[in-house]
Amino acid sequence: MPTKPLVTRYEQDLALFPDFWHKVAIVLLVAVVVAWPLLADAKWMGVANLALTAIVGAMGMMILTGFAGQISLGHAAFLAVGAYTTAVMGEQLRWPFWLCMPASGVMAAAVGMAVGPFALRLRGLYLAIVTLGLLFLVNHLLMSLPGWTHGASGIAVPMHTWFVAEDAARGTHSFTTTWDLGFMKLDYDRKLYGLFLVLAVGAAWMGKNVARSNTGRAMMAVRDHDLAASVLGVNPARSKIVAFGLSSFLGGIAGAMFAYQQQYITVDPPFNLGMSIDYIAMIVLGGVGTTFGAVAGAIAFEVLSPLSEIVGERLPLI
Repeated sequence: MPTKPLVTRYEQDLALFPDFWHKVAIVLLVAVVVAWPLLADAKWMGVANLALTAIVGAMGMMILTGFAGQISLGHAAFLAVGAYTTAVMGEQLRWPFWLCMPASGVMAAAVGMAVGPFALRLRGLYLAIVTLGLLFLVNHLLMSLPGWTHGASGIAVPMHTWFVAEDAARGTHSFTTTWDLGFMKLDYDRKLYGLFLVLAVGAAWMGKNVARSNTGRAMMAVRDHDLAASVLGVNPARSKIVAFGLSSFLGGIAGAMFAYQQQYITVDPPFNLGMSIDYIAMIVLGGVGTTFGAVAGAIAFEVLSPLSEIVGERLPLI
């Protein structure tokens, strides 16, 4: 079993790929990522897109809970804000996806920063109850704006590549059209896969760099013992609010990705307590406190379920 080599310099501790086995794993991962859209059918392309969405959402959850130690049951609220921001902007304003997605992250981050001050004096179960209340509050607000969100009936999520006029023909500048490249056809799921892959890699890169930064180390110090961290010069209030902001931003981006993948969304389900618990399960499954844990946990959580359906049919007495 390969182990991490002895670290003798600070530069070695900061290296992204410190040894040979990390490089081998990256090469294998790149090979799988490149081959997947060429070999997978429609079902497994959908699973891959959900897994990439889960990576972004789990990375946000990891920053808040794994790095900063703030337990949240309201992560689904940030995904709901991001998803509905994207849906409303696409349907009502007809904005392109490359504007809707950042706007969704900013809107969710604004909600997260508003909740951040409540975390200054709360921790553990008490903070979890507050974030659970946020989830119900956001869901109630979305249901109370039928003119924008269509209430309980749900809303379609168009994906435009450019600004679309109100009287434009259907399909104009639509991301859902299939592109014929000659050697292969890029359908909607495969185009989403390329876009989501960039976002998932960016989220993982962001999480890794946050963990290695002064801000990330301050979060971990607050997580371990906030009083001792404050004595050493760390500002616990700032660390908690920044953690909420970064976590909710990634949650909003994940919500936008989920909305584009589903193409039609409702409030409840899926944006309920069950989704928040799923994201907690992802980071626990992969390992709390590491970027690898968020990525591995998200992939395992999304892939094991359909895989077990296939394997279970072939096992006797199951």
